[in-house]
Amino acid sequence: MHDSTLLLTRPKILMVDDKPENLLVLERLLRHLPVELYRAASGNEALRLTLHHDFALALLDIQMPEMDGYELAELLRQEEKTAKMPFIFISAIYTEHINIFHGYEKGAFSYIVKPFKPEVLLNKVKLFIDMYEHEQELHRRTEELEAANKELEAFSYSVSHDLRAPLRAIDGFSQALMEDYGDQLGDVGSDYLARVRAAAQRMGTLIDALLSLSRISRAGLNRSSLDISALAESVMADIRGSDPDRKVELVIAPAAIVQADPHLIRAVLENLMNNAWKYSGKCQVAKIEFGLDLLNGETCYYVRDNGAGFDMAYADKLFGAFQRLHHEQEYPGTGIGLATVQRIIHRHAGRIWAQAAVGEGATFYFTLPNGEGHGA
Repeated sequence: MHDSTLLLTRPKILMVDDKPENLLVLERLLRHLPVELYRAASGNEALRLTLHHDFALALLDIQMPEMDGYELAELLRQEEKTAKMPFIFISAIYTEHINIFHGYEKGAFSYIVKPFKPEVLLNKVKLFIDMYEHEQELHRRTEELEAANKELEAFSYSVSHDLRAPLRAIDGFSQALMEDYGDQLGDVGSDYLARVRAAAQRMGTLIDALLSLSRISRAGLNRSSLDISALAESVMADIRGSDPDRKVELVIAPAAIVQADPHLIRAVLENLMNNAWKYSGKCQVAKIEFGLDLLNGETCYYVRDNGAGFDMAYADKLFGAFQRLHHEQEYPGTGIGLATVQRIIHRHAGRIWAQAAVGEGATFYFTLPNGEGHGA
């Protein structure tokens, strides 16, 4: 259903013919449609009209003096404003079929031969008007979505700024209380204050995670040829630096080349490999693997660990923001990481899913269309 703005702006149809009687026939056929009709008795007049109006469709007679329909069509296609405007050639009776092909070469969307049945013209015009209205509706919705995204972006930064200030105050004054009056608070009071600080800091971490998720959703996608195996090595080297004494067996398939955004794919690997590192933390012999498989003719990449795993009955909750399958006290985190990963993979037109069992580890698979698999 169209809103009132669209209803007030009826589609415009341009009728071009050097004979007034032909224009009159077209006008009588189309006047009952919810459109605005514009006449042009020559190609030059038609061109002038296109400067001031946006037409949903043009009906072009072919045989006209000075500038015929083919020449007019060619000029219309050369102008940015009318380059994609659909038009129908209306031709007199002829026997040379090459004329039809010549019309399509000039960009005609359809062809009608005189004399024609009124219902044929009406049906074709209605079809193009429906297409035009759907396109306008899509354009309107796209503009609304872009406006909503801009408002959401402004709201996110505003909320971030407005929330950070009181959180910093809570954390700062709590620290001051502990430092200056800790001996007067006693063990219980100090414990309460420590919990207040921890909650404020966690809220700050959640705000950062939400803003990161928002930025990734809006970031441009810049694909390039990428050695995802080397990227996985680099990410794991950074993770190892946080706990260099921990023993973890790492297996990375070599030379896997993809066409993807390096910055965003690094965020995918950081989230998945950090999770693998975290959830395999209680294993005597932890193992983390990055590799690729060919499943049903499609290259799938995966990150696998032999850690805590999870119950597949709750797998549908994995990629939702703030959804957690383990207690935060046992495995800390924001609950935003996998939601971020899913958005990035979807932006690459890929899929992501997981296989796991409690106590037997987890494997996260994802696809990257246009990936090249193994490379040199």
